[in-house]
Amino acid sequence: MTENIGSRRQQILKLLLENKAGLSIDQIAAALGITRNAVQQHFAVLERDGYIQAGVLNKTTGRPVRSYVLTDAGINSFPKQYAWFSELILTDLKNEFGSEAFQSYLHKLGSNLSQSLLPQFEDKQTDERIETLVKVMDGLGFNANNMTDSVTDERAIEAYNCIYHDLAQKHEELCEFDRTLITTLLGKAIDHEVCMAKDGAVCRFKIIN
Repeated sequence: MTENIGSRRQQILKLLLENKAGLSIDQIAAALGITRNAVQQHFAVLERDGYIQAGVLNKTTGRPVRSYVLTDAGINSFPKQYAWFSELILTDLKNEFGSEAFQSYLHKLGSNLSQSLLPQFEDKQTDERIETLVKVMDGLGFNANNMTDSVTDERAIEAYNCIYHDLAQKHEELCEFDRTLITTLLGKAIDHEVCMAKDGAVCRFKIIN
């Protein structure tokens, strides 16, 4: 679970996870053995941060009682084991088709994604395309940067975060997705000079004019 969520708030989120229909402030206070005011204070933070939201207003014999439910962000704050499942799928694909066909498949995936992004690059010169590509890569989680060598004037894109680092260490064919994406969107050839999956400090893609 997200580390910056306090332990008491984690308990509240866990209760709401186990009760998808929602719980009231009084129900959570009783379950955790804390005051209603304390729950309200935790709710204020969790609601502000987007982890919970007000649910239905339940009619009772007394006053109506508001229940609270998890948002998608609240659900996603709990651990998800995507990596092992991705590894299972990738290993099966590679074993089924072989390394060369597996890399071709990743090339196709990169090309398909590129086609949906190309309208952002139309009628743009190289410098503008590079800046737009860096923004696209940042949106995908690469933490990319546009670099220019002060001596040779060579251009490159460096990515400081490999979004599938552990998987790429086992399946280096995954890098073909990145190369295809960059090449297609820039409309230029590249040289994948440095790779984090091969113990590089960054992933560096030199742009070939």
